[in-house]
Amino acid sequence: MSLALIVALLLVCASIFVNGWTDAPNAIATVVSTRVLSPRAAVLMATAFNLVGIMCFGTAVASTIANLVNVGTGSNPLIAICAAQLSIVIWSVSAWKFGIPTSESHALIAGLMGSGIAYNGFSAFKLAEFQKVLWGIVISTIVGFFAAYVVTKVIGFLFRRVKRAKANRFFSLGQIASAALMAMSHGAQDGQKFMGVFVLVILLANNQPVPATVHIDIWIMLLCSLVMAIGTSVGGYRIIKTMGIDMVKLEKYQGFSAEIVASLCMLVTTVCSGIPLSTTNTKGTAMMGAGAARRFSDVNWGIAKEMVMAWVLTFPACLILGYAMTKLFILIF
Repeated sequence: MSLALIVALLLVCASIFVNGWTDAPNAIATVVSTRVLSPRAAVLMATAFNLVGIMCFGTAVASTIANLVNVGTGSNPLIAICAAQLSIVIWSVSAWKFGIPTSESHALIAGLMGSGIAYNGFSAFKLAEFQKVLWGIVISTIVGFFAAYVVTKVIGFLFRRVKRAKANRFFSLGQIASAALMAMSHGAQDGQKFMGVFVLVILLANNQPVPATVHIDIWIMLLCSLVMAIGTSVGGYRIIKTMGIDMVKLEKYQGFSAEIVASLCMLVTTVCSGIPLSTTNTKGTAMMGAGAARRFSDVNWGIAKEMVMAWVLTFPACLILGYAMTKLFILIF
């Protein structure tokens, strides 16, 4: 195994760790903020269901990410992938320091795009795969918000005559199930994205072309799940606080609505089209929609604005970082 391959795989693992650190907590933010589960129990549940999501929902999203840019084969393109992964780590850790939940999906995609441009020009782009990325942005923001708003309104209407204590008991159990579904959808989406890069690195190192549908070995699935779980347990609580406490305070039925909507959006796009959705965007906008359905003032729109700005800045920042890091790595190596 070459040194370039070892370094590239280690950097991919670092990106997966950071994803668990800064992105996976979004899946369990509501179930912690509504005090249905303790943070420790929620992290353990997220770990288990992330693995289920990684292993049970095919490789369509992984194939999209692996085929996003064309940088050729061999050790030199590995430098570009290394630079892309390093740019993701730098950006995500910087955002985590301020408790801002950035989109790892957008960071990964933009980092790869920046590296592809630096190494192989604009011809590195594969338009068909990039169109899926654009569709993912629309679904995760617009559909996530309005679907959660409507579902929360409907649930509130259906349970309007149910005693509060009884409804809370019902939705406490419902939130455990919906949070598990959310964690599973995170594995199906974000787990696949990084497995796609992992496979891409191995194919590049072995001078093999990237197939339209990639095959992922079981050991890669288990490794990605383990590294992501360690990241979640180490640093996820700051993001949970921002998402589930500071931005919006949700009742149990609102948390249930947000998780169901976000999970279904992510699972449907995973299975049906391989569209890479951002867990952060989808869950964040669903929580905003669920909060606004009760009262618009329940959402701290100042924090929501900061989050949206972070999401918007992630794409150009990571694209520039990926480009600059690739040029620097090429110069050094």
